[in-house]
Amino acid sequence: MQNSIAILDFGSQYSQLITRRVREQQIYCELHPWNAPRTQVFANNPKGFILSGGPASVYADNAPQIPAYVFESGLPILGICYGMQALTHALGGKVAPAPQQEYGLAHVKTLLPSALLPPGEQRVWMSHGDRIEQLPQGFASLAKTDHAPIAAMGDTARGYFGVQFHPEVNHTPGGRELLRRFVIDICQAAPKWTPSSIIEESIQRIRDQVGKKNVLTAVSGGVDSSVATALTHRAIGGQLQAVFVNNGLLRKGEAENVIRTFRETVGVRLHPVDAVDDFMDALRGVAEPELKRRIIGEKFIRIFEAQAKLLGSPPFLVQGTIYPDVVESSAPDRSQAQRIKTHHNVGGLPEEMQFELVEPLRYLFKDEVRTVGEVLGLPAELVWRQPFPGPGLAVRCLGEITPQRLERLRAADAIFTEELSSAGMLRLHRPLTRTHLPASFGSTSGRESLGVQVGTSQAFAVLLPVQSVGVMGDQRTYQETVALRAVTTEDFMTADWAQLPHDLLGRVSSRIVNEVAGVNRVVYDITSKPPATIEWE
Repeated sequence: MQNSIAILDFGSQYSQLITRRVREQQIYCELHPWNAPRTQVFANNPKGFILSGGPASVYADNAPQIPAYVFESGLPILGICYGMQALTHALGGKVAPAPQQEYGLAHVKTLLPSALLPPGEQRVWMSHGDRIEQLPQGFASLAKTDHAPIAAMGDTARGYFGVQFHPEVNHTPGGRELLRRFVIDICQAAPKWTPSSIIEESIQRIRDQVGKKNVLTAVSGGVDSSVATALTHRAIGGQLQAVFVNNGLLRKGEAENVIRTFRETVGVRLHPVDAVDDFMDALRGVAEPELKRRIIGEKFIRIFEAQAKLLGSPPFLVQGTIYPDVVESSAPDRSQAQRIKTHHNVGGLPEEMQFELVEPLRYLFKDEVRTVGEVLGLPAELVWRQPFPGPGLAVRCLGEITPQRLERLRAADAIFTEELSSAGMLRLHRPLTRTHLPASFGSTSGRESLGVQVGTSQAFAVLLPVQSVGVMGDQRTYQETVALRAVTTEDFMTADWAQLPHDLLGRVSSRIVNEVAGVNRVVYDITSKPPATIEWE
């Protein structure tokens, strides 16, 4: 990779977001711990460095420091928040506690226009308790706020810059343009990170890894496993075999759609396994959420293990690991790697199976995965599928799981989905970025304000083990309750409840009560995350 940017993570909650913003400029970049070895950081021949924010103070004992190889490289540097302070500290400037902290929105006024900052004033997002008291030699103050006399600094000769604010967040409208100026204008990185280049490089890596040996993949209908399977099939064709385990916990018509898509659209050799009865038997009488998850994960692993043996135990296994999974396990102060989507991505298979993992999406974010899926020709309803939990409807059917209650939930969920789709509020549409817009599309600030289109980020029905009295046809009923959940979010770390039109909610409620036997009450969840989670279990 000849046009990459290296991002060093000093512990900021926004570090992954910096990476995504650089990728939006069609520039490949990787996020590394601040103390990553030189060989790791320079593996992709970076053309510049971005230093993230972080919670520490640079003058504190054992505070993270910039590795010497960053300065020895002679490459441009952009320090963000803590990164700016670390740059100042390392080069002989002075950082001290600010008499007035800045958290939240602020207005930055450019003092000295540069390759990084345009003239004028802009709104930014601040989050700092320290500030620059004395600039390092060779630097000039580029911008200020009411409480920070040095809100941005630069040494143009060396290509070293720092900003006290966070350009990566949406609350800084000009942030995307600032990052574009740094990676393209200052670092001279060429925008070559495109879907076609991603596919080409992934295909070559897969072929180099597996050679002529056979490969196994587990498909669930989820976006990650589907795109990983399609990409691997594009690379090695008939060497790939797929296993689909129908656990009976999928949404209405989903099992049939998965089988049809992978056989007809992708063309992969698919081996469906009807394990509905096995899962229902294992879950009989179980109501505790975590126990449900453990039972489903264990059952899936054992069924998949048996299928793998029937298919000759191929030495390679495709897994839909994506970049946030990788980052989470290697970021600073996060030494304990988290097990992510264990049974959903077959991450917990027994060691004695001795699979070598094939991870074609390992360096991609979710939005990049979706774009690759589109280019590979996968159906839009699969590529833009809303998140669905690994344990399926088991965690949306609260209380004991029975075939009857699952059918009740499936029917209610299908009605909610149909009505949202008819109203144009179901799908998470691709965000519009600078590269997707015509040159005549207004001002830079107008382009930067665009994001996810109107609609729900995730929406579903939940069946509650709560019965209430109702009246139907002049007769008393005592039946279950369905809760509707719909949220809007950009990152799923936080979420707000979707303010759906009342007439839409009314139609959904009326249809569920009239069409779903055993339900006489519908409620709508208006709780944000936090304090609630998106899923109920």
